[in-house]
Amino acid sequence: MLRENINDLIALSVVAEERSFTRAAARLNVSQSALSHTIKALETRLGLRLLTRTTRSVSPTLEGEDLLATLDPCFETIEARLQALTDTQGEPSGIVRIVSTDYAIETLLWPKLAPVLKKHPAVKVEFVMDYGYTDLASAQCDAGVRYGEQVSEGMIATRIGPDERMVCVGAPAYFAERGTPQTPQELSEHECVNLRLSNHGALYGWEFTDRDGREFRVKVEGQACFNTIAPVATAARDGFGLAFVPERLVATDIAAGRLAICLEEYSPFFPGMHFYYPSRQRSSSAFQVVLDALRERA
Repeated sequence: MLRENINDLIALSVVAEERSFTRAAARLNVSQSALSHTIKALETRLGLRLLTRTTRSVSPTLEGEDLLATLDPCFETIEARLQALTDTQGEPSGIVRIVSTDYAIETLLWPKLAPVLKKHPAVKVEFVMDYGYTDLASAQCDAGVRYGEQVSEGMIATRIGPDERMVCVGAPAYFAERGTPQTPQELSEHECVNLRLSNHGALYGWEFTDRDGREFRVKVEGQACFNTIAPVATAARDGFGLAFVPERLVATDIAAGRLAICLEEYSPFFPGMHFYYPSRQRSSSAFQVVLDALRERA
């Protein structure tokens, strides 16, 4: 293989990973037209069609898949070796982009990372707030944070927090005025604060378990709706209705008497937050610092 093909092969790998010339061009810091010309020139030299292009997506052909199956492990090995050589030269450095909810960022990620970042000023962390099931590659993120059962197959997942419980809470004044629901089905008679999920725009269905351990969801209605969880708790404190939130988020309010739990016997536990990343993720010095800081200690 001629040496001048190496850059073109790297471009092919990025386009195949991003499934988009637009995203790949941004990642490679070249124009879309220049990237398209590079791929076409590579295909001409090899006498093979490597990518299938449509108006909406790009995907490798069978020949392209076969070539990439050989190339990608080689590129990863070279990149990992270069990074390892760089890491031995001094302090950990680099940037790590993490996609997560605001709740996880505020209660887990930042408290664990803040003291470590002060020790390693060359390590940078960028948080991308999203409630959807974000594709790490398309979002150009290195890792994400989700509850354990939500982590996709093919990802490496490391627990970073304890199991959590979702609870239905309300202000004492609200319960005094409207009464306390005894079953989740009675929520239809109450004002509730909704959460709209960004991944598909639907309202979050409150998740409960019955006395036999079976899971079910309840749709609720109310005057206020948010697309992040923190203001949902705030609205409940202000008496605008019941809220369904992680117990840890409102633990201080419950202890202080500003909120109280109802339907506790129906409240489910979730396997705690996990830090997940692709199995092919190279372990840079910055990434390793972040991973070590977040890992849940027994």
